[in-house]
Amino acid sequence: APAIFTEADFYQQSFDPQAYLKEYYSMSDSREGANVFLTQNLRSLHKMFSLGGLRGGTLIDVGCGPTIYQLLSACEHFHEIIALDYTDQNRRELERWLRNEEGAFDWVPVVKYVCELEGDREKWAEKQEKVRKKVKQVLKCDVTKANPAGPVSLPPADCIVSTLCLEGACKDLPTFRSALRNIGTLVKPEGHLVLVTVLGQTYYAFNKQVFSCLRLEKHEVEAAVEAAGFEVTFSEAQPYAVSEERMDCGGVLSLVARRHPC
Repeated sequence: APAIFTEADFYQQSFDPQAYLKEYYSMSDSREGANVFLTQNLRSLHKMFSLGGLRGGTLIDVGCGPTIYQLLSACEHFHEIIALDYTDQNRRELERWLRNEEGAFDWVPVVKYVCELEGDREKWAEKQEKVRKKVKQVLKCDVTKANPAGPVSLPPADCIVSTLCLEGACKDLPTFRSALRNIGTLVKPEGHLVLVTVLGQTYYAFNKQVFSCLRLEKHEVEAAVEAAGFEVTFSEAQPYAVSEERMDCGGVLSLVARRHPC
């Protein structure tokens, strides 16, 4: 585990989106751990976006990285999506897929898995097209800033989703609590927050590089969400039993919260 926090500049200089995608999002039988971590999160997102009330005009994805798995269930319930990430090369990688460019990551096996959860595996091409059409903007963000999307001022959204982002971006619990308050401002009163966060994890690694992770417990995340002006409506921690060198994840928390009326 890294003894020091991985600063934002290191992500900007050294994070390789293609290597990250290959390591954590390949759906091949040879990567059993990858499959377990990924499919568990896909099932959780499917479950959360099936809950009542998670629908509306705009969804903002905070800390999207170079990935789209977190939008596959969500895209059925919102008219448009805005994707935010700090790292330039992550946004470029995402845009390559959105434009269907040659050499972009192949998400088809992941899309098929989610379609199967929804009851029709054959709708995968339709779903890919839906995500590509609905993502209207890909913008830079910094969750440690009071306006994470600054200098752009986004209209408050019906829902924000943030998966595996804040625990990488925040060096300690006060920063995590502050980041949740910051991203909370992107949501309308009575809008929703959907969060997927690893628990008990201190690092993740790929491509011979190690990135720090803020070690969090379920009660700490719930308290931080409530302190940011939300009411937790769904919270489920699942243990992660796969022992592997590339990360020391103890579990994954899936959480839905509703922002208090102003």
